[in-house]
Amino acid sequence: MEYVLSNAAVARTFTEYLCQAVGENSNSWRVEVNGLVEGYNKLDFPAVALILLLTLCLCHSTKESSVLNLVMTVFHVIFFGFIIIAGFYKGSVKNLVEPGGLAPFGVKGIFDGAAMVYFSYIGYDSVSTMAEEIQNPAKSLPVGIVGSVLIVTVLYCLVALSLCVLVPYNMIDKEASFSVAFQKIGWTWASNVVGAGASLGIVASLLVAMLGQSRYLCVIGRARLVPFWLAKVNPSTGTPLNATLFLGLCTASIALFTELSIILEIISISTLLVFYLVANALIYRRYVIVSHNPPSQTLLFLFLLSSSSIGFSLSWKFEEQWWVLPVFGGFMIAITAFFQYMVPSIRQTNEEWSVPFMPWPAVASIFLNVFLVTTLKIRSFQRFGIWACLITLFYVLYGVHSTYRAEEMEVGVGEISHPSIQQSKLDIQVL
Repeated sequence: MEYVLSNAAVARTFTEYLCQAVGENSNSWRVEVNGLVEGYNKLDFPAVALILLLTLCLCHSTKESSVLNLVMTVFHVIFFGFIIIAGFYKGSVKNLVEPGGLAPFGVKGIFDGAAMVYFSYIGYDSVSTMAEEIQNPAKSLPVGIVGSVLIVTVLYCLVALSLCVLVPYNMIDKEASFSVAFQKIGWTWASNVVGAGASLGIVASLLVAMLGQSRYLCVIGRARLVPFWLAKVNPSTGTPLNATLFLGLCTASIALFTELSIILEIISISTLLVFYLVANALIYRRYVIVSHNPPSQTLLFLFLLSSSSIGFSLSWKFEEQWWVLPVFGGFMIAITAFFQYMVPSIRQTNEEWSVPFMPWPAVASIFLNVFLVTTLKIRSFQRFGIWACLITLFYVLYGVHSTYRAEEMEVGVGEISHPSIQQSKLDIQVL
């Protein structure tokens, strides 16, 4: 869900910046339909065309798609450099503190904003979905993920800072922010350049994200949680053709109707939930599956950790008495230290890389994701709840039975392929 929605959101933004590049109003490129509900009544055909074009490109070849992505990424970095240099050159430090001071909405406003832009960090995990197509994934994946996170975070902060010194925060446009900012300082030519550069950057990010989302669905299809035909790989191109086409059509459909603000609300909560689940799974794997400890200890720790994180976050949100926050915070630190001391952790000798300083990084991730989720609006929870009910219903009616049948088929194949082994197992059971 997070990949399809984020790609639809990015495609809608593509229309904004492409219009700025040619000096047009974005609404002039969208078709407004009066009979549709507000927020779903502006049809974005350029976004649909872009998604379909990239879908066909990804269906053709992974290697050629990677070359195209590399070329566009080079232009993307040049575009970032231009924004950063021009912003600091033409901007003023006064715009950081006027009006309203350095943080006009306070600390709470900073965290509210962090929760909304969290979807910007979708994509790093897509590197892991390419593990089957990497020569040395055990070494390359950690370097690729950590390196890209550090580089992009630095660029992200520099670009955001340059925008804030270029114009005051209350003059930043909600859609094509950088292009409009250059227009307001009188650099119309720069506005067109930024629009073109942002369009190329959006194409590059869409290409990577759509590449990752099809691999996700392919793996889910192998587990039979969705129809198996989605996991089939085309023998001539070596790509998951069915999954790529299916998700491309889903993304195009959402990008056609849904406005950006609506998409962003549900993306943030889904992304935060995914990262929260991954952090929990990491602790469970390290201390139960790898270290062979009783699962009850780890499950109790995860329950207490999540409960205290929720208590801290709700106390912050509803501005309860100040002493409640250090109580919940101290409790989380105490139970983590106690868990680390009491439950042994064993690192497998055949692992080339694993998360260091466990369980602290995963604990910090759990806390931060819970904290940011509580800053979102109630509408986000309602929309996500509807999606969760639908997908759970699909899992109960289809996924459970399909995976069970697949396991039975695998067992049957194993019995036929290894009759002597099966016979020895029966003999042991009889004895």
